[in-house]
Formats: sequence, structure tokens, C-alpha cells
Amino acid sequence: MKKFNTAFLILACMACSQNVTQPDNANTSASTTATVTPTATSATADPEMDRFISELIAKMTVEEKIGQLNLAAVGFDVTGPIVSENVDEKIQKGLIGGVFNTFTPLAARKLQEMAVTKTRLGIPLLFGYDVIHGHRTIFPIPLGLAASWDLNAIETSARIAAEEASADGLNWVFSPMVDIARDPRWGRVAEGAGEDTWYGAQVAKAMVKGYQGDDLAKFNTVMACVKHFALYGAAEAGRDYNTVDMSMHRMYQEYLPPYKAAVDAGAGTVMTSFNEINGIPATGNKWLMTDLLRKQWGFNGFVVTDYTAINEMVAHGVGDEAKAGELSLKAGTDMDMVGEVFLNNLNKSVQEGRVTMEELDTAVRRILEAKYKLGLFEDPYRYTDESRATSTIMKKEFVDASRDIARKTMVLLKNQNNILPLKQAGSIALVGPLVNSQRDMIGNWSGAGDWKQAVSVEQGIRNVVGNKVKINYAKGANIADDQQMISRLNAHGGELDIDKRSAEAMIQEAVKVARNSDVVVAVVGESQGMSGEAASRSDITLPGQQLELLKALKKTGKPMVVVLMSGRPLALSWEDKNADAILQTWFSGTQGGNAIADVLFGLYNPSGKITMTFPEVVGQVPIYYNHKSTGRPFNGELLDKYKSRYMDVTNEPLYPFGYGLSYTTFSYSKPQLSKTTIRANEALEVKVDVRNTGNYDGEEVVQLYVQDVVGSVTRPVKELKNFQKIFLKKGESKTVTFRITPEDLMFYNYELEQVLEPGAFKVFVGTNSAQVQEADFTVQGE
Repeated sequence: MKKFNTAFLILACMACSQNVTQPDNANTSASTTATVTPTATSATADPEMDRFISELIAKMTVEEKIGQLNLAAVGFDVTGPIVSENVDEKIQKGLIGGVFNTFTPLAARKLQEMAVTKTRLGIPLLFGYDVIHGHRTIFPIPLGLAASWDLNAIETSARIAAEEASADGLNWVFSPMVDIARDPRWGRVAEGAGEDTWYGAQVAKAMVKGYQGDDLAKFNTVMACVKHFALYGAAEAGRDYNTVDMSMHRMYQEYLPPYKAAVDAGAGTVMTSFNEINGIPATGNKWLMTDLLRKQWGFNGFVVTDYTAINEMVAHGVGDEAKAGELSLKAGTDMDMVGEVFLNNLNKSVQEGRVTMEELDTAVRRILEAKYKLGLFEDPYRYTDESRATSTIMKKEFVDASRDIARKTMVLLKNQNNILPLKQAGSIALVGPLVNSQRDMIGNWSGAGDWKQAVSVEQGIRNVVGNKVKINYAKGANIADDQQMISRLNAHGGELDIDKRSAEAMIQEAVKVARNSDVVVAVVGESQGMSGEAASRSDITLPGQQLELLKALKKTGKPMVVVLMSGRPLALSWEDKNADAILQTWFSGTQGGNAIADVLFGLYNPSGKITMTFPEVVGQVPIYYNHKSTGRPFNGELLDKYKSRYMDVTNEPLYPFGYGLSYTTFSYSKPQLSKTTIRANEALEVKVDVRNTGNYDGEEVVQLYVQDVVGSVTRPVKELKNFQKIFLKKGESKTVTFRITPEDLMFYNYELEQVLEPGAFKVFVGTNSAQVQEADFTVQGE
């Protein structure tokens, strides 16, 4: 039995008592916000930077200061920048601090010259862009990258993106997105690392390191922007931009750690989320942006809004745009993306005393510091070298890395009778609406990527096997049959090729092709525009007639391999029961077709594991592995009515967190502990023997979970605390050793103090969150 009157090993409190509870009206009156006295003096230890920026600020007019807080969108086409209305004039007046959506050295230099040579003070611009999973060389979507469980590969993808972006006129990327997401209806699950807090934090750190390197002043690094701060992934009903409401405890324990990990890794900027936090929109939330982010976490970069987030506070009901701008600046938001609320209203707010000069100077200083750290004052044209762009962008080693990393992200969900790899097939019925879709291959938020350079599945298979295998192609079905959906997708770059034939005619053609082939490979799933921003779906099964296509193919009796492309976990109940094999490939990037073919034909043994639970049906969502137990847990008794359960479906997911098969098999020994009782300041060593028991060399992700059995607040049934990805040759075994530290056993108590409480614990080791072996240990107090 634990004793809860003493908390052991309390870390530096991330939520001191005076800051834990957000005031009911923290941002709703001038009298409240007037007590905030942010400093205009940098907290950094760089006196030369402080001196330079202080002297610069002293020269600036109020209008020029406000201009630094203005981030403008500048359109772009193949011939160069199309400067939107009055932007050129505003740049020359010093009324713009940065632009986004403009890249290439030529385009960026044109605007930078305008800022440096035409303005009174010559302050250079920031150039930002949505570089989410690659710049020109596109990697798998972030949810796919996370499925690699390879932090070095994830960091490499960000490093290559930084190399290309910085060679292409950019110095700032709006990535990584670290929002914890547990509802696959939300389209933006595609952009994050999934549902787990600890793993999400590791990915956040790897991405920031990849983008920023060890020195922002280097010409080949870019400034990262962690987003969306905060809690954006918890939107109600999985509907984008929707309300978020959660307890402070869940916020600290489950949702905030990945943001903090990115900040601790040195992320230069933070982007606000669209949702509210404790009833106040994030962009205008002083508790979030100042008390938590800056005072408690020590963040010293600048905060930028998401697209028109200040303007949207009016619809939230905080007041007019002037009021929204005042609340945002006083809360700690520094740069206004596109909305120009600061530009149009702050001067009057300063003149009338509702915003102090000190508050304005603080925001300006943060943005100028970022420009200083990037080396822009030393050389404003450092990112506009055309020769470097030519030698860097999509060079062979980057493209090769795209293929290699894409292979690591593939997740084998089913492989009945070892149908994969395709060793014996003389002919393949290659069927489905995504077989030849290059646009879908590079996924959503593919930025400057050229889909015409992407390798399709059919081309990839031909590249890998040549004419050794006969390919019989039929489209079989359109990606969607809802005309409204098709129009919406094509209006935003969907490039959907819609076959005008009837669904029946297309399916009949596919069936004929299947009957004349040895095996069916059906490439089905979502179009890239069905996930990502503003792409929530209430039905997460295969869209259109694709399921009917699969059912018809099944009736042919030919072995059927389903290759899935999607930006989210799909509900695949029929597919799991009826397909012989299922390979989840996400949207796998520029080299996706080659990578898929490598896996299908055994040139690469799949090793990916999902980082977001796949439901059996959409009615189970949100569903995630690290849930709490209830007072009435369901233990599988069919007639046990009064328990936490569904009447019509199991509580269990189709595929649990951490799940993924290999062409080989692995066995695990029971975990062995160095001790069964430890003190609160001691570490525990856990060893497990893993053996490759199959017929192929392969990689396995060995996962370690912990459960705190009794706590002063309720604890999850298990939590991921570590993993190792190991390579084993056929028949080889290895002893894998983990070290559980006191920090791994800590949690936030009711007072939001991070503590380790003595008592009973369980440790689990296995191939996924559900298939584990366990051992018990006890933590004693001091």
C-alpha cells in the first residue's frame, strides 16, 4: 500500500501553486492584463546581440516596430513572386517582418533586397514555409515517419529538408507538429507522431535537431517552429478547428510534454493553436504563452500565430479585432500571420495606453533576436545562393535516403500463409485507383515537392522486377464517387483522375484481370487531400466503391494483397478478415513506389510499427492503448452486462499501438529484473532475450512499458517508456537491456507536482502494446 503524505523526488515544479490554476478572467480586462510586466531585455547570455538589438530598437518608430510583428503571405508561381496587394509598398516602409510561401533563391533575394535596400533601417525579412515532411525531396508523412521507430531516420529526414529549404531561399519551417492525437477522424493526425506522449516527445526532439542542427547561424540550418501550441490534437469529435476542453492534469501529463521536449531541444519559434485553452483562445492566452511557455519552461524564442488566428478570436467572442490584438500581444504572442491585426490596430492601442511600449518592444526584440541568430544581419542573402540550390536540391543521396526511409515506415498489418514477399508470382493483377497516382504518393502538406517526380506503385514494381513479372493492370474503382467530395479535392490540388465508366464496369474489368493473374495486388485507400488540415472524416472506411472492388476480387479465389495508402488509421474490419496480406504504406514520398516494391518483393523486410491505434469500427474512437481503467472494467465475460463495454463490438482495437509484423518472427523471454525492490533514487535494469525464429533476417522494435499500479491520482494501464530497434539474423538471439530511471516512474499529482510515489509497479516488454510479458517490482520510499 502506498503512502501519499510524502512525495518523493519532486522535480523542479513545472506548475507552481500560483500559476497552476488559470484565473477565471485572466485576459478579459485591462485591469487584469495591466499587472503583466514583461521585460524588453533579452534573457540570453549574448551581450553583443543584446547591445545590437537594443540600439536597433531605439532607432525604430512605433510603425516600424509593429511592422516587425507582421508576417505576410506572398504568392508564388513558376516565374517568380507575385506580391499580393500592397505588400511591396509595406515591405519598403518597413511594415513587414517576414513572408511565407515564397521560395527559390531568385524570388527570396528579390524580396530581401527590397527590405534591406529600400527601407530606412534595412532590417532583413524572415522567409518561412510549410516544410512538413521534406522540401523538394519528399519523405513519408510524419505519421508514417513515426512508424519507422527510427529516430535517426526521422532526424535525417528533417536534416535533408533543412539542407534543401535553406538552399532554396528559406530560413524558417513551420514544423514539427507535435500535437498528441487519438481520434483518427481528425485529418491532421497525418502530420504528427501519433497517440503516445513519451514517443511523441522523442520525435519532437529529433525533428528540431534535424532542422536546427547545432548552430542556427550555419547556412544549411533553418529555424524550427513547434506547433500547434497547445492541445490542438484533442479537437472535439475529431473536427478540425473545433473546441478543446480538458483537465489541467491530463494537459500536463499527456498533451504538453512533446511541446516542452521541442522547447528543451531549442526550437526557435512556437506557433499558436486555433482552439481555446480553459475557455480562452490559445493565441490570446497569457497563462499559456507567458506563465507556462516562458516563465515555467524558459522559452526565449518568439511566438507566431497560425493563419489569421488573431482575427478568428472575434468569432470566439473575445471582442473586436483591436481587442483581440491587444489580448494576443499582452498574452505573449509576437507575430501575426496574415491577419494584419497588429498592423492595423496596435499603434492606436499604444497611443491610448492599452498596450505599453515595453510590451511592444518585448515582442519586437524576440523577432529581431531570431533574425540575429540566423545570421541575417551579418548576411541577409545567405540563403539565396543559386549555385548552392543547384548542387543541393534533390541530389542523389537525398533521393536515395527518401527511398530508404520510406521502406522503414511500411507496416505489415497481416501476412496470412506468408503470401508476402512475392517470390513465386509470375503475373500480378495490379488493381486500384492509387496504382498510378503520383500526386497522392507525396501526400498532403508536400510543400515544394513536385508530384510529377514521384514514383508510382506500378513504376516502382517495374523498376524493381523489370519484366520478370507480368503486370496486368485495371483501375477497378475511382478513389471516390461522391461528386461533392471530388470537386472539393480537385479545387485544392487533388489532381483526381475520375474514370467515367460505371462502378460495375470497372469492377468487372478488374475481376477479369485478377482471374488471369497469379496474385492480386490492390492499391487502395485515401487520396492525399482526404487527410491533413481541414480534412476531417466521419467515416474512416475505404471511400467510394473500393471495398466493393475488394469483395469482388476476393470472390475470384486468387490470393489478395492490399496495399494501403492513407494519412490516418482506417477502419479495416472486412479487409483484415478477408485479405491475405495488408501493407500500410501511408503517403510515402518521392520514392514511395520504389520503396513499396522493395517491400512487396522482399528486397526489404518490413519493420514499421503503428504509433496510432487502428479501431475496428469508427464508433470506438477515440481509442488508444494508454487509457485508464474504470471502476467496472470489462474482462471478456460475454453476459457480464454492467461493465464498461459496447453491446455490438469488442472494446479491443483492430491493431494496437506498436503493432507491426515482419517477414520473420521473433520470440521473447520473460523480462528479468536486476532487483524486485528499489529505492526511489535508484534505477532498475530490465533484460529480455529476443530471438529471430523465422526464415529471414529482420529488425524488431522491442518495446518497454510501465504501469504504476496504485497512485494518488489514477494511472494508465500501461505507458511506453523506452524501445530499442534491433537487427537479428535468422536464428540469432540478443539480450536487450533497458534502464528504468526514477524519472521514468514520475507523474503529475493532483497539485501538478511531478513526483515518484512508492509502491507496486509492473514492467511489460514485448512486440507491441498488447503482446507483452510482465514482471513486478516495488519502489520503496526514502
